[in-house]
Amino acid sequence: MIQLPGKAYIARHGETVFNSARRIQGDLLHTPLTRAGIAQAEQMGAQLAAQLGKKPRLSLWSSPTGRALQTLAIIAEHLDLDWHAAHPDARLVEIGMGSWDGRYYPDIIAETGDIFDPALGVFTRVAPGGESYADVADRLRPWVAERSAPRDRLIIMHGVSSQVLRGLLTGGAAHPNCGTPVGERLPQGSVAMVENGQETVVVRGTGA
Repeated sequence: MIQLPGKAYIARHGETVFNSARRIQGDLLHTPLTRAGIAQAEQMGAQLAAQLGKKPRLSLWSSPTGRALQTLAIIAEHLDLDWHAAHPDARLVEIGMGSWDGRYYPDIIAETGDIFDPALGVFTRVAPGGESYADVADRLRPWVAERSAPRDRLIIMHGVSSQVLRGLLTGGAAHPNCGTPVGERLPQGSVAMVENGQETVVVRGTGA
């Protein structure tokens, strides 16, 4: 297990136009939120504000993708925090999906068979030219190691990358299909708080 000092509020961005159309996004930079995704971000912001109050002492971190930064902007407004003070970091992006990026799930499944196990909550194969879960863990570990200051953080991420970060911070056993600890797959618009290796879901989203 690796630790971030303080509390880590790890959020999964709201639904995007790619999610709605069942297209793979991977680490593509700009896929905007749908109206449902905006509503999910509003819910995260409202519930976090109800729990933490206005201007909580949080440092803001985000994947540099448009969907993550758009989600953060809405949450930050609810919390009365400065979006411009956020720290985008490329190591927080979604798992790279190689040649599958931008393609429709049904088309890939028709060619290769199922690629995702909903019961396990993980992809069952690595995309051609893409990253594995262990690759994502390898780029997240240095990011965690650099965050030594004892403060609370809000981190806006993606489905797989947030699973991997939460798995690393809670110190579970390596997932047999992934080669690294992996947290529960949470719906879009969810926030999990991790402190001292213990996870609590503080907002359960309404997305896929």
